[in-house]
Amino acid sequence: MGSFEEEWARLKGGPSDGPGMRLASAPAADGGGGGAGGVQSSKPAWTAAGIAVGGLAGDVKKALTGLETGQKGLATGGAVESAGAQSEVYTSWKTYLDALSGRCTALQGKLERAGNDLFLTDDNLKGLFTELATHYRDTPATGGQER
Repeated sequence: MGSFEEEWARLKGGPSDGPGMRLASAPAADGGGGGAGGVQSSKPAWTAAGIAVGGLAGDVKKALTGLETGQKGLATGGAVESAGAQSEVYTSWKTYLDALSGRCTALQGKLERAGNDLFLTDDNLKGLFTELATHYRDTPATGGQER
């Protein structure tokens, strides 16, 4: 295997190794614009992605309902020591699933907007998703900490 530069040149379609890979935004060797090679975007594709993510939000809400149903009737005080720990776990999962459902719903809207606004520049579209990532930050890993 060669150096990084050699491998990158080969992937980009360097002079010795044939067509290689070409990014949609990269200019063609003949000076033409990017986007050739079958890389296309369409409103139906963005809409389908939004609908799929919206379906995930619905599935998360169903899971949350099942979690809430299973929680009913659990006494958190009294003789069973594990009830308090189970209540803590429930609260943690409820918080996580509520946030996940909200994130899916927000992402659905962004995907559908991207499809409707195909005339926007790549930077504008990237801004839609950067805003989402800023609002919904992943939570740190939990568990295993001593108390």
